[in-house]
Formats: sequence, C-alpha cells, structure tokens
Amino acid sequence: MTSTNRRNFMKGTAALGAAALGTGMHPWTSWARAQDLSNQQLRTTGLSTTVQDRILEQFKEASGVGSVSGTPATFPDAQTKILSGSSDFDTWEIIAERLPALIATDNVETIPVSAVPNWANIRDTFTKPSPKWETRSQIVGQIWADDAQTELYMVPAVYNYDSIGYNPEVLSDEEANTWTAIFDEKWRGRSGLNVDPLIAFGQAILAMNTWGMLEVPNPGNPSVEEIDEATKFLISKKNEGQFRALWGDFGELVNLMASGEMVVCDAWQPAVMAVKAQGKPAKYARPKEGYRAWAIGPSMLKGTPNREAVIAYANFWLSGEPGITVTEQGYYSPSTNIKKVMDPKKYAFWYEGQPWEGPAERGINPGDLRDGGSLEERAANVAYWHQWPDEYDHLIRRWDEFLNA
Repeated sequence: MTSTNRRNFMKGTAALGAAALGTGMHPWTSWARAQDLSNQQLRTTGLSTTVQDRILEQFKEASGVGSVSGTPATFPDAQTKILSGSSDFDTWEIIAERLPALIATDNVETIPVSAVPNWANIRDTFTKPSPKWETRSQIVGQIWADDAQTELYMVPAVYNYDSIGYNPEVLSDEEANTWTAIFDEKWRGRSGLNVDPLIAFGQAILAMNTWGMLEVPNPGNPSVEEIDEATKFLISKKNEGQFRALWGDFGELVNLMASGEMVVCDAWQPAVMAVKAQGKPAKYARPKEGYRAWAIGPSMLKGTPNREAVIAYANFWLSGEPGITVTEQGYYSPSTNIKKVMDPKKYAFWYEGQPWEGPAERGINPGDLRDGGSLEERAANVAYWHQWPDEYDHLIRRWDEFLNA
C-alpha cells in the first residue's frame, strides 16, 4: 500500500464515528466510502461457503468498489490455478491450512492490522494461543506473518467446528457421538466420507485412536508411519464397502442424507440443516473425541492492483453484516460485531445455546436448540485444528492409492 493510501485508510478510520452519525449509514459503510474505491475492483475465488452473490452484492453497494466478481472453486482447484501464476484474482478466500502453499511460493501479500479497523473486535481464538496445542497447530499460529501480530496472511471471515451428520431415526446419539461411527461396520454401505484428504485422514486417525489402533496426539499432522497405518485402514474400509459415497459437493451431501442413502457421515452443519429444512431427520453429533476446527478468509494475492478493495473486503467481513448470512447457514463469525447487528433472539440461538424463540424456520422449530450447544461449548471441545501436514506430499501419494484401491 502506498503511503498516501495508507494515510487515507487511517484518515477514514479516524472519521468513522462522526461520518456514521452524520449520514445514518452503517459505520463500516462510512469508513469504506471514505477510501473512494470507485476505481478499484474485487475479483475473488473460494468455496461457496463465503463466495456468495448476496454477500458480494452487499459489499459492492456498501463500499462503492467499481466492480465485484466471485468465482466459486474447490481449494485444490483454486490452489492449482493461483500457484500456476494466474492473475485472474485479487484475493483467494482460503482455508488457513493451505496458507503455507501461498507463502512458500511467494504468492501472498500481507494485510496490515492497522488497515482493518474491525479487527478491534476479533474473537480471542484468533489472537491468543491455547495451551492445548503447539502454536502452529492452531489458527492463531497460521494466519499471522509476525509474532507481534501486526500483519496477517489471512483475515478470517468464517469458521466452524465440524463433526458427524446422522439420521437420528437410525443411529442413537450414543452411536453417533464418536468419529468411529463413520467407520463402524454396522453402517456398512450407508456411510459417507469427504474427498478432501486433509479431512479424511484426520478423521480416520481420530477413529483409530479411539479404537486403540493408534496414539496420535495431533491428527492434523500425522507422521509418515501414522499416514501409512491410516491408509491401510481406509483402504480396508473401502474394500469392505463401508462408504456409500466419497462426497465433495454440498448438494451431493444433502441429497445423499435426505434420501436416506447415507445415514452417517462427516458433514458440514449447514448441510445437516438443509436436510432438516426438507423435513427429513438429521442431526449433528457432539463427538466425544472433539470437533475438527477450521477458518476461512481472504488472503491478498501477490501483485494485485486492487489492494485497497481487498483490504476493504476483509474489513467488511468483520463488520457484522455478512456474518449474519453465514451464521444462519450454521457457521460462526470471527468478529463480535455480529452481536451488534443480529436479531438478539437469533444471536442467542446461534451463539449462546438458547432455545429458538421465533416461528418455525428452515427446519428450526420453537424451543429447538442448536446441535452442539453454544459457541463456548463447542470451542471447548476441539480435537484439532486443520493444518498443513509436515508430510503433505506423502499423505497425498497415499491418498491417491486409497482412491485407486
């Protein structure tokens, strides 16, 4: 960022409160408009989790950015394109575990915290390491470019704690509340597994730990030997016909669960809610081993001519408004700003573990509780955070063996 533009950003920050009061606009809008982004554009790519037309349209209208476009893409597909030298995008809405690929190939520019006013209300998860894991094995050890926490490789936009989706008319809570459920022969031919190897291996290791087959303290970063053992396990389960599907698409997951073809699988909570919205039985487990934790957010790609637009977009994600959209799909906002803008009764349900007080909506009925409880409860029950494994190349080779088995 040029010194002139940096001064403009800080000037806009200082004037935020007064501008908001004077115009009646949302404070973030006042801040963004003070930057004069009309000659900038935003070209973003990432999962449809965050690359949503509704959110991009909100950003364009609120910020005054000249043009905005979003291209949904899987993490491997986006990674291949970006690391091959494509200049089609200004930002990749990346999952933090893949940041090392950008850093190692010098494809990322850091974002100064000083240029993101809404960072002031970020949750402690993203600034204070937990003693439960070494720092690099949790989100706070992945997004920062410096120990002083002044520069970010990625500004988190959404995060969650993933577990197991299941049909409560087939599985009891006791049967489902463990990662072994996916691999239990009782559900042979009716189980599902995600096709992302960084997800599948971690879950297999969690189950193997519970069954006494392994003792891996961090399933997100297995050794060569542990990867080999997990590969044997996964191949044996595949050959036995354990999996109805290796799923990778949100719609595919919803259809397989809603049809009853899959009764237990690793799942995204929004997909489980989408099944419930169809009036079909679905529930999200509280695994005794703990959840898989992850975070996604915009990273600025090296050489973008639209730095100010990328920074404004990152700040927008922490303003509270886009957090409402992703929260009501079953995710969490990293910023406490969402509490200021979300309906208090909805916030109480999604974040505080309180009963649903509104009318029936998308499979949620009066008195219902969010599966898993409050954010605090779920955050306290994490098995591991996604990370880039030290033995990534070996893991991918063994995953290819699994796919070809």
